[in-house]
Amino acid sequence: MHCSPVGAKRWQSRSSRGGKEKSCNSVLAAALDLFSQKGYHNVSMHEIAEKAEFAIGTLYKFFQNKEDLYKTLVLERCDDFEAAFRGALEKSDDEVEKLRHYVRFRGDRFRNNLPFVRLFLAESRGIGFNLKAGVDDEVRKRYYDILKSLASVFDSGISKRRFKKIADPYYLAVALDSVLDASLLLWLDAPERHPFPEDPDSILDIFFKGLVEP
Repeated sequence: MHCSPVGAKRWQSRSSRGGKEKSCNSVLAAALDLFSQKGYHNVSMHEIAEKAEFAIGTLYKFFQNKEDLYKTLVLERCDDFEAAFRGALEKSDDEVEKLRHYVRFRGDRFRNNLPFVRLFLAESRGIGFNLKAGVDDEVRKRYYDILKSLASVFDSGISKRRFKKIADPYYLAVALDSVLDASLLLWLDAPERHPFPEDPDSILDIFFKGLVEP
């Protein structure tokens, strides 16, 4: 993980001079903790600096303002998600197993990052237009890249006659991702009533088995 582009160079320079060792991760972790507890608008840079045990002036050397910090936090999580996503798909050469790994990955990733999930869901509609637009553009691009990669799994399975071509691979990817999103949001709202299935085939059978009886 890294600070904003300008901040990263300054951070490295400071570390090389033997200054107090604090990673960018600790600042972002402090911000996430405060944002998730109080909401983006109710947290100041002074509070983040205090929680991360940095002087406020030092914090501003690495982040231009709170918007810059929030954007960095969101995009760092996106980068981390992308890397882990590609790792999940690479665990197997078999298309069915790739999809199973993806379902497990999405479920684990969502449930193990609830502070960030709750923050993003709560703030994505409430933050200012300029901030939202800047974050949304980057997040949207990453999301489309993930859909393309997932679509390639369906496409490969169809080419090998592993899957029937019941729809365009891209729309199959969108459908699977949408089912996962809906299932995870239901779990978040009422985990006892809507538990997220531990067996990935509980979700994938929607695609594997189909609905209409022959």
